[in-house]
Amino acid sequence: MKDPRTSEGTTFALGAGNQNMFTGRLRHAQKINDKLSFRVSGEYTRGTEFEFADSVYVNRVDSEGNTYRSAEEELELDNDFEFLKGNASLVYEVSDNAELVATWGGSNSTYLAPTNVGRNQIKDWRINHYTLKFISDKWFAQAYYTTSKTDSTYSIDDRTKRYYSGIDAGLSDGEARGDFSYETGALFVDDSRRINAEIQNNNSIGDLDVVVGSQFQRDMANSHGTYLLDEDENDFITINQIGFYTQLDYKLGNGFKLTGAARGDYHQIYEFNFVPKGGIVKSFKNGAARLTYSKGIAAPTILNMYGNLFSGLILGNAEGFTLADGSMVEPQRVEQIQTIELGYKGKVTKKLYLDANAFYNMSKDFLSPVTVVGVTTERGDTPIEEVQSGYGAYGGLVATYINFGEVDTYGFDLGLNYALNNSLSLNFNYSFFDYYVDEDNMENDFNNDGVVNKLDVLVNSPNNRAGFGLNYSGSKFFGTVFTRWVEEYDYFSSFQIAAKTQDLTYRGTPIVEDARSTDTWNYGPLGGFVNVDVSLGYRINDKFTVSGQVTNLFDAEFREFTASPFIGRLFNFEFKVNLPPIGKK
Repeated sequence: MKDPRTSEGTTFALGAGNQNMFTGRLRHAQKINDKLSFRVSGEYTRGTEFEFADSVYVNRVDSEGNTYRSAEEELELDNDFEFLKGNASLVYEVSDNAELVATWGGSNSTYLAPTNVGRNQIKDWRINHYTLKFISDKWFAQAYYTTSKTDSTYSIDDRTKRYYSGIDAGLSDGEARGDFSYETGALFVDDSRRINAEIQNNNSIGDLDVVVGSQFQRDMANSHGTYLLDEDENDFITINQIGFYTQLDYKLGNGFKLTGAARGDYHQIYEFNFVPKGGIVKSFKNGAARLTYSKGIAAPTILNMYGNLFSGLILGNAEGFTLADGSMVEPQRVEQIQTIELGYKGKVTKKLYLDANAFYNMSKDFLSPVTVVGVTTERGDTPIEEVQSGYGAYGGLVATYINFGEVDTYGFDLGLNYALNNSLSLNFNYSFFDYYVDEDNMENDFNNDGVVNKLDVLVNSPNNRAGFGLNYSGSKFFGTVFTRWVEEYDYFSSFQIAAKTQDLTYRGTPIVEDARSTDTWNYGPLGGFVNVDVSLGYRINDKFTVSGQVTNLFDAEFREFTASPFIGRLFNFEFKVNLPPIGKK
């Protein structure tokens, strides 16, 4: 975010395009005096998604009482989206090398959100954050408070199923669409808060640079009992985390530098975790090469730990489960990853800039997508009938999140930028990604079918992707032509599937392209496209600029996510005004 002291003035822009798209944004920055300055900004965007209605597979009952499976369109689908964002900051210069910054930011969002168990209708989800920072040459400190609130977001999939069960039970259309359609847990309420704080100091002792710091986070989650295992608006799920870190950089001479870092975190649920990092850097005249090793962790989310979806069919796994046969489902643990990386960033020639790196990751205890574990009798020490509100229907059948297996992933990224002249440049990027899994290690058999294969690992990423761009920026005209290629790849995650026909079954159904796959429709693999985007602009003068862009110039039909539409051509135009600070020309 630009410093208001060096970016005074007012900017506003209006834009419009197809799919009912309209956008407007405003920014104003101003120095009040030698010590105090401020900036405010806001943005509004609305539009309509490309036409798409996902199939919801519903158990229906005919007039004779016979049960059958029927594909129904999502109930009351709203393809419109709307985003409103705002931000305001006040900057106070304490001294020549220290400042205080107070910031508020907020947003209100309405849109369709694809998930691995169907789409959610996000309605008026409001996020606010309040931040106070102190920044100096030696010290950095900040504290911020974040709130999250919605009371009308819902699962379209679950609400649709509930609606048709009401219709088949003899309810009127109005009765089935009303409160009845939310009664199985389709409605999501969120009234959560988070407190964060950090303090950091940096110093130098001869050739040794030292950074030390500490961070704190306190999550206070509340869903009014709608999608978490809290009871009501007064019952907060509170999770505390505290961490300490240090980084040491030591100059060896001849352009070499040793770097080391360590971090220790204590998580209220997952207790203590230690994360080290080390490496060596060689600096050249116009760049630097590096070889590093690091360890990282990914902690389960609050939904993974304390989720309560669809009347308890999906439950969080912070405490583990006892199955009906007496066996145990262990509580979910943190995912661990070790990474070795080799890279270079800098100029190769006067006109060519290179950013390249290769990596090898060793992961274990993968955090799984939601998966059915079977009929349970207890969650932790609590009988399942006291946890699962839909126990009468499910009888203790639970889907949850678990850890599994060991997987190695590897690849490399390459970025090139070549300046043809002062106004024209070419850029190219390419990424390769692949994985290795020991097919003889049955701990990798995530779906417990006795065979380790691609349906256990669920990497869900293409092996290859690339992009090529031509950029021009002159005194008046500017523009970009960018071409992107993504290799075709199969995608599997819980209910969602996008894959070519193959001799395998997923969730009990053969994998067939353009056909039903248990609870969703398989439209075929993701990726497999070449996409061209074009933008062009003209600076009329110092104050006025017009621009336009076309995404997917040739209207190639492609899809990048499951439970989402095929993307067609998008175009929009924008008019932007830059006004100088008050009192200046």
